[in-house]
Amino acid sequence: MADLELTGAEIVVSCLRDEGVKHLFGYPGGAVLNIYDEIYKQHDFKHILVRHEQAAVHAADAYSRSTGEVGVAIVTSGPGATNAVTGIATAYMDSIPMVVISGQVPTPAIGQDAFQEVDMVGITRPCVKHNFLVRDVRDLAVTIKKAFYIAASGRPGPVVVDIPKDVTQHRCVYEYPKSVSMRSYNPTSKGHAGQIKKAAQMLLEAKRPMIYTGGGVILGNAAARVTELIRLLGYPTTSTLMGLGGYPSPDPLFLGMLGMHGTIEANMAMQHCDVLLAVGARFDDRVIGNPKHFAKEARRIIHIDVDPSSISKRVRVDIPIVGDVVQVLDEVIRLVQADSVKPDAEALNAWWAQIELWRAQDCLKYDRSASVIKPQFVIEKLYEVTQGDAYVTSDVGQHQMWAAQYYQFDKPRRWINSGGLGTMGFGLPAAMGVQMAHPEAMVACVTGEGSIQMNIQELSTCKEWNLPIKVVLLNNGYLGMVRQWQQFFYEERYAESYMNSLPDFVKLAEAYGHVGITIDKPEDVEPALRDAFGKYKDRLVFLNFLTDPRENVFPMIPAGKGLSEMILL
Repeated sequence: MADLELTGAEIVVSCLRDEGVKHLFGYPGGAVLNIYDEIYKQHDFKHILVRHEQAAVHAADAYSRSTGEVGVAIVTSGPGATNAVTGIATAYMDSIPMVVISGQVPTPAIGQDAFQEVDMVGITRPCVKHNFLVRDVRDLAVTIKKAFYIAASGRPGPVVVDIPKDVTQHRCVYEYPKSVSMRSYNPTSKGHAGQIKKAAQMLLEAKRPMIYTGGGVILGNAAARVTELIRLLGYPTTSTLMGLGGYPSPDPLFLGMLGMHGTIEANMAMQHCDVLLAVGARFDDRVIGNPKHFAKEARRIIHIDVDPSSISKRVRVDIPIVGDVVQVLDEVIRLVQADSVKPDAEALNAWWAQIELWRAQDCLKYDRSASVIKPQFVIEKLYEVTQGDAYVTSDVGQHQMWAAQYYQFDKPRRWINSGGLGTMGFGLPAAMGVQMAHPEAMVACVTGEGSIQMNIQELSTCKEWNLPIKVVLLNNGYLGMVRQWQQFFYEERYAESYMNSLPDFVKLAEAYGHVGITIDKPEDVEPALRDAFGKYKDRLVFLNFLTDPRENVFPMIPAGKGLSEMILL
């Protein structure tokens, strides 16, 4: 029997099936109608119709963050493709493995300013790990295989596959490769044995050690190894915003998040340690502040990362180790366990005594009120009601920082937020992606009244799929983080930060077929949350918490300042 020829559209669908894709997020249009016709005929994966292409990519992104699998989205050409760019850039900044299929005008029309034509390859080049324009149907299957491989291996990231409409009509024999190899792309997984040995010795010699973890611990599935090493040594540890959950937050060895809105104890220990182990982190500006200030204190730095370009990019390190985080940490743990040298107990006790003095300042305390809802209180109650077992997505702003500070994440892949790009509008579609991946899980979207309106149309998608997401709106009537900066650095000139025409969120939620509740008294916060996760367990509940409009996020490091130059309450 001769090999069966398939159309390009059939090949796309067959590739997704053979890749094991279970959920595809997208929005149809002319350039991808052939593919959608084949999606209609199959039953191997679900297609989730969003209401805006940006939401499709955010949902695929969060699906990936919460599962570790490659997220997949599909959009049409022109505005469909450009609407997806913000989501692609969001995934790129946070190193999220994703494949985005975009439609393109027919091959002969490329470069002719055809209807709904944009140069998707050119537009996305700065914000993808790689992209492809497939001009020949015979290249389609191997290109999609390469896309999934590139997206998931090494330092992960989004890959765009741009497919002209005529390619989806052409035919060829279908064969999906079992594997691919590329001469120009061979990511390193095994760390240098000599460097790992030096790192283990340096850790054991430390007098004031610190372990600093980032998003690479989550993406590399290294939380268990990090936890084992930290408990083996008894050393203090901190995490970036993207690394929360990589080590259990309630544990005494955890000093809290560090950086611009990090704790005193985390920032001061980071600044004054003598040996620093950085794992899957990149010393970005929101973490260490001003590099010159950070460099004032002498310390030796060990940096483990799968991406060599992240090492010594902003801060010079002493022992660089390029490799898969799990493999490297396995070897470090083995060497530490086998070494006759043990950490200096006297020096470590003295270091912990200093850290406890910093911790005693209780920098996350806030003025509680019996008359107005404090946003921190809402997050604390959310943690209590869910017993720390929810998946929490967020948008970007004050609410994001409060969620990071007050929800004590003790598992990886439970905290889903846009860190690098800081994308407002991420939270609700991200919650959809998480809920689709984990249908029985509790999913909460912590948001602000500015952010939620950027993709609020996805309440329609949530209704179609009966997604029981709990939207926790910390409504202070402002673009909160903008207002906070204007208060501190712009002499209280609140230019365009006041949201003076907010909708009735309860009626809006009800118009989409959901439950809406407004809460304006502190004593009603916990009952409302318990109703949302109990009485209305199977419904989307939009919780509109009217919070103190004057509340700020503390601690805070002003832009350009150093880790020890914090503004406190």
